[in-house]
Amino acid sequence: MLSLRIWFDILTPKQVMFFNPAVRLLQESDHEILCTSRHYREAIELAKIKNLKLKIVGSHGGAERYEKMRESAKRIFELSALINRFEPDFAITFSSPEGSRIAFGLGIRHIGFNDSPHAEAVSKLTIPLTHHLFSPWIIPISAWVKFGISRGKITQYRALDPVAWLIRNRSTAYHAGLPDLNLDREKKIVLIRPEETKASYIADKKVANSISMVDAIVNSLSESTNIIILCRYEEQIRQFMERYEERAFIMRNVVDGTSLTAASEVFIGAGGTMTSEASLLGKPTISISPIRFYVEKYLVSSGLVKRASNPMDLVRLTKKMLSSESYKRRQKTRAACIFDKMEDPIAKMVSYLNANT
Repeated sequence: MLSLRIWFDILTPKQVMFFNPAVRLLQESDHEILCTSRHYREAIELAKIKNLKLKIVGSHGGAERYEKMRESAKRIFELSALINRFEPDFAITFSSPEGSRIAFGLGIRHIGFNDSPHAEAVSKLTIPLTHHLFSPWIIPISAWVKFGISRGKITQYRALDPVAWLIRNRSTAYHAGLPDLNLDREKKIVLIRPEETKASYIADKKVANSISMVDAIVNSLSESTNIIILCRYEEQIRQFMERYEERAFIMRNVVDGTSLTAASEVFIGAGGTMTSEASLLGKPTISISPIRFYVEKYLVSSGLVKRASNPMDLVRLTKKMLSSESYKRRQKTRAACIFDKMEDPIAKMVSYLNANT
């Protein structure tokens, strides 16, 4: 492959994990890489942990429509000057609205990744402007075509997105150890990941949040179990600290979620990425996501994840998973069998770059 200039716009912690191995691989092949991001707590701090250098331009717009629009417009203006100077051959994003608009405006071939057609606002802004889209095989092509991209511009990979980093560190994740927490080492750990409340697909639809579910777990299991809550935003940290005080461990600092998940007995997720990651690590996993989406439906149908429909159901499932060693063994075996049949999304992308330069 000829030496290329490649721009990555990396906006979330999931994207840090997903694109970090791609950046390393391409740098080792002597390509010139520029990675940009925005002011967003988890993404910036996780990038530091992963030693991924980011150029920060702009900010996350929060939950309100006007703020999202204003910050996005401001970021396009500021970021476009930087990208115009860099003159990349390719832009690679996880359906970044600003990345898509700038790549289209400057005539840069844009490779997009996306596993979330339920995030309709982002899809409407990015999919029509994407030169080539990569997506997990479980999402039908028709889910993307409706947003204005042709079938010939879509490549499916047989993997869930966490495979991009787990394929490289699945075994070492179990030896990384826990952050320095004041835990009772005699108690098992239940890890909870709240939903992405500022995402438009949740904020705009005003769907019910997961707080009653988390209440049920804390009220029922805080005496016998270490309950760790890994929040997304500063507001969530304050909310959960005020609500649960000493009954749960609220993570104040950003950590590598993979090692934290590996140290847990049960994972409860109200989002998507860490739920997929936990299940692929073979952890007993429960979804309490306020919406249904393709990835979650696959995880449930394959037996990797259980879905709790109400607080009582969640407590029942969690207690069963904590106590059943046979269930834990079955999940580990099931996950390994499914994982081993998946392919590396990053290798798929590099192959595309090789064929199109």
